[in-house]
Amino acid sequence: MNSHSTGTDCEPGTGTGVDVLEFHCSSDGDRWFLCRGGRKAPVVRHVPGVASGGVVSELAVSVFLSSARHGPEHDALLDLLAELIPPRGGPVRPRGAFDASPPCSAGHSESPPREAADALLLAVTRVCTFAQERQLTNASGFFFQHGVRLFLVTSRHVMIDVNGEHFPDRLEIEFHVDAQNLSAAAWLSVPLYAEGHPLWRQGMDDGGEIDVAVVELDRAALPPGARFRAFGPDHLPRPDDAMPIGASLLIVGFPLGFHDSLHHLPVVRQGVLASSFGLRFQGKGCFVTDARTHRGTSGAPVVLSAPSEGRTRDDLPWLLLGVHSSRIDMGGRDVHIDESLGLNSAWYADVLMVLTAH
Repeated sequence: MNSHSTGTDCEPGTGTGVDVLEFHCSSDGDRWFLCRGGRKAPVVRHVPGVASGGVVSELAVSVFLSSARHGPEHDALLDLLAELIPPRGGPVRPRGAFDASPPCSAGHSESPPREAADALLLAVTRVCTFAQERQLTNASGFFFQHGVRLFLVTSRHVMIDVNGEHFPDRLEIEFHVDAQNLSAAAWLSVPLYAEGHPLWRQGMDDGGEIDVAVVELDRAALPPGARFRAFGPDHLPRPDDAMPIGASLLIVGFPLGFHDSLHHLPVVRQGVLASSFGLRFQGKGCFVTDARTHRGTSGAPVVLSAPSEGRTRDDLPWLLLGVHSSRIDMGGRDVHIDESLGLNSAWYADVLMVLTAH
């Protein structure tokens, strides 16, 4: 981070009260503070630890958050800002009212408050499609963060399905707004078009269209106090990650819209990997799962418990293998004699690196 003077009067750790708030401390002893600048504009101050060296630097909050170099300090600041934004119709949450936090020692970072639900469930959201004010369908989706940019991921046919005559013009997705009270939730309306042009991104490859779509979310438009988790590039499988046939998988979503309606949480279906992972099933960019699924699960993440070896500690310890698309059926199946296959297609999640690139 380059040194940049902003004329701030804050002094981290001096107990000046309302002018400084520490929001992150790294294992190397680097510390980050949210401070009031000379004109009362907030700035981020970085105080390097002894081990890392360097000089104290300051950046405007917008410049700090837009940096291509994204780390846990950026996530910590976003969490802090979400807490400081007042809920609609209510007072600002105090959280020390910009009081200085006690300094941390090298090698230790204070843990955030424990969420009331598993982080995996907080990474998935209910999706409702609309044509103006008329609700059309229910689906599943999840959050993916690439750098500082946040995206909603779901199936492409949730955005548009010509064969099914499904043409929504907006989505609504649900957010928790209180980490300790999961019954508190709010909806965000996400437009799908601007001046007739689609705002979502979808992909194609040699096998044709990929049934995955993403739409970028404006963080400033999120409901006040929005609490969620997001997958990222580090959650995608590595070439050396073992994906044995028959491996146990989870598909997290809202089958037929069913969910914990009190706590606004999805349900988890268990399945297995039913085709060779890494190979394009029937020449398409997908693989096959064996799991019981229903309408409304489209867009759900397909995950596998992440191996701990060689990975950094993460509060979302899952590998994101794919995006659930639909059930697979045989065109010649006799519905009166033959049971459904019980198989599903899931598109490889590495397509998200392309769809969320700048």
